[in-house]
Formats: sequence, structure tokens, C-alpha cells
Amino acid sequence: MNQNDYNGKIIHIKRFPSPNPNVELKEITYWSNGLRVKGMLAEPKLERSTDGFLYLRGGIKNVGKVRPARIAQFAQEGFVVFAPYYRGNQGGEGNEDFAGNDREDAFAGYLLLKSFPNIKQIHIFGFSRGGVMALLTGIQFPDAASLVTWGGVSDMSLTYYERKDLRRMMKRVIGGTPEKYPERYQERTPLYELEKIEVPVLIIHGVNDRNVSIEHAYRLERRLRTLNKSVECWYFNHFTHYFPPTINRKIVEELTKWMKKNSKR
Repeated sequence: MNQNDYNGKIIHIKRFPSPNPNVELKEITYWSNGLRVKGMLAEPKLERSTDGFLYLRGGIKNVGKVRPARIAQFAQEGFVVFAPYYRGNQGGEGNEDFAGNDREDAFAGYLLLKSFPNIKQIHIFGFSRGGVMALLTGIQFPDAASLVTWGGVSDMSLTYYERKDLRRMMKRVIGGTPEKYPERYQERTPLYELEKIEVPVLIIHGVNDRNVSIEHAYRLERRLRTLNKSVECWYFNHFTHYFPPTINRKIVEELTKWMKKNSKR
């Protein structure tokens, strides 16, 4: 067996205090490309769920870390949720490289959920930088039930040009600028591979988002429509990257209903 045959295999499980009495949390160590990577699993206590939910976080390193309360929120809606921390974070091996090789941590997370005997189908969710991870995972696994990208990145070069504050990090992690290494930015941009996507896509985005501009959503929508793929868009004129808590909760309810409607029963 080569090391990739172990992708998604669980190495260690540790109970984690849950902020929600209806949800059980565990920190999982699992294999991804020969690395021990960590993530969090959230399971509803009151029902036996047949739907898996791969939660792909945004940010890098300590920015945008997986929040237990957030994944418990999705588990409360009746999903078994797994959220990779990505390599190099919170005691995991390796180094995060912003949708480069660390996409394998998302792919292995998908396989981890798939290995649960009661899970019949898996939904993919990405927030912010996790939008790119979600789309790459949807391309990799055409059997996914649905895909939601919320405030999601779709074009890595656009992120470089828009976010002056991220340029130093992106040059370090990716190796240079989009002018110097266009192919490295293209590899991290799922817009070029959307022919391979089979899963229905929901795009959620605040029009006033300054972290990930609405242009990312428009480019993704245009490309999916050009390819006659299944896409729905919820654009919010008055919101930025972060929605007010009451609205956020309502959208969580609505998007999980949308996922269940797209379930392959």
C-alpha cells in the first residue's frame, strides 16, 4: 500500500467539550498524504444522521480557525460535520499552502466522512478561502450531494490583486506573484476546471464584501451558467464578509434546507 491508500483513515479520536448540549464534538487526527492532520467532528446526539457535511474553513494558520460553536450549528441541523484544520495547524504535521497540496486535507476529510457506515451522502461547504477548497473538492468527488460556497474565493489571482495585506503571505506560500508563476495561481483557481463539476452549487455572498469581493461570486456564477451547470445564487446587498448573527443563523437554516432538498435519496 502507498501512503495515499491511508487518506481519510482515522488515527486518533479525542473528546472535545461541546458548546451545544445536542451536539457531540471530537478532535480527530487522520491521514492525508502521509501526514497526520487534525480536524473536528460534530455529531447530533438526538438523531442518527445519514448526511455528512464537510466544512472547509477560511483564512490561514490562526486566522479563520475552526470554531466549535460554528460546526455545532450545522450539526444541530442534522448533519455529521467534519472540519479539517488543514496541515500544519493545531498540532497537525506539514505546512498549509493556500489551496495547493493542502487541498488533499479536504479530499481526505471527504473520504473520512465517506468511511462512516451510516453516511449515505456528503455535502460540501466552504467559507472564504474555503470556497476554493470546496470547489476543488466538488471537482474531485462528483458523487457529492451538494456544494455551498459562502463569501468564497473562486479566483486566486484576483485575491492577490485585491488583498494587498495578503500579498506577502501569498508570495511566500505560492512562491511568487501571478505574473511570475501564473500556472501556480491557475492550479489554485477552480474556474478553469468547472467542466468536471457535477454537483449542484449554491453561491452566498455579501455585495459589500471587502475581504472576498462579489466579483469572485460573479465569475463563478458566469462560468457555471456558461457550462449549463446547476447553480443558485443568494446575493445580499447590505452585507459584507460577515453577516449579523440573527441573519447568519437564518441563512444556516435556509442553506441546510437547500442541501437536504438536493439530497440524492
